[in-house]
Amino acid sequence: NLGGSDFMAELSNGFRLLADPQSGVINVESLRKNSAMLGVNSLTDSEIEAMVKEGDLDGDGALNEHEFCVLMIRLSPCFMNEAQKWLEKALVQELEETLKTM
Repeated sequence: NLGGSDFMAELSNGFRLLADPQSGVINVESLRKNSAMLGVNSLTDSEIEAMVKEGDLDGDGALNEHEFCVLMIRLSPCFMNEAQKWLEKALVQELEETLKTM
């Protein structure tokens, strides 16, 4: 079980993995691409668009880190369990890629 600061750190890691590297935010395209890369192919385009729209508090069409964290906290515990699995898988992949370059 994660404490409050650990939980927020995990959410921040999740944000960085899903964000577009150029813009630094999560948009529909980066969420589609990065969730597929993490093996989460069950999300439809309309679900991805709805997720970004639901979390987009400032109306700019993308999620900044704060908006992403708020959205993840608001979503159901079931989704949070799935998100944790995605994050763990992504972190393992990132670690493996880092080790290959050493």
